[in-house]
Amino acid sequence: MKRISQFLGGFVSLIILWWLMSYLLDNRSLPTPWLTFERMTELGFDMWRHTAASALRILTALSLALVFGVPLGILWGVSNYFNRLFGPLIYLLYPIPKVAFLPIFMIFWGLGNTSKIMLIFSVIIIQVIVSIRDAVQSIPPNYFELMANYKSNFKHQLRFLIIPAILPAIISSLRVSIGIGLASLFFAENYSTKYGLGYLILSAWSKMDYPQMLAGILLISLLGYLFFQSLDILEMKLKH
Repeated sequence: MKRISQFLGGFVSLIILWWLMSYLLDNRSLPTPWLTFERMTELGFDMWRHTAASALRILTALSLALVFGVPLGILWGVSNYFNRLFGPLIYLLYPIPKVAFLPIFMIFWGLGNTSKIMLIFSVIIIQVIVSIRDAVQSIPPNYFELMANYKSNFKHQLRFLIIPAILPAIISSLRVSIGIGLASLFFAENYSTKYGLGYLILSAWSKMDYPQMLAGILLISLLGYLFFQSLDILEMKLKH
């Protein structure tokens, strides 16, 4: 009940602020919440199709980022040689706007879901690697020395020291990745697709259907809230 009341409080505050801005600006490009809700009702089941398509792409990209990013981040963190060898490569790739690689993704993986997922994955994977590497390197060296005194191998260090120590960093990197991934939907879903919140927003924008555009933006906000709350619940369970 506490989470529901917090959500309702935040949602009502958003609606009031939204309505106030719409009233003061008095511009058709910022319709009132009521017009937007009416448009969402008209969209009907298609609204949930768009949301489900985007959620699936985000979840798949996040899963891939964890599968590849966490092991690479750990390897970067424990191996000074590996860090010196590939660290500069990461720093060179990090600031590059991954949207610039979109034509390459389309050539390699086509116009379907795969290229969209790979675009989102490419946007978030490096920040996951860097976050995990920094978390591993922040573990005090005497912890590793203590485990070495007990003849522990790397498998034991990974299970009993590294993984528990970097769990907060994994959760934090997931939070950041969700925000970045949702922001990249606009670019990932603007070609060769009929479903997705990015497509819904871009399609409405091109038709100057501003209530539908705001409906897509609101749905991205609600989807992000659902992801963040799920992470909070997961974090609480892991702590206990």
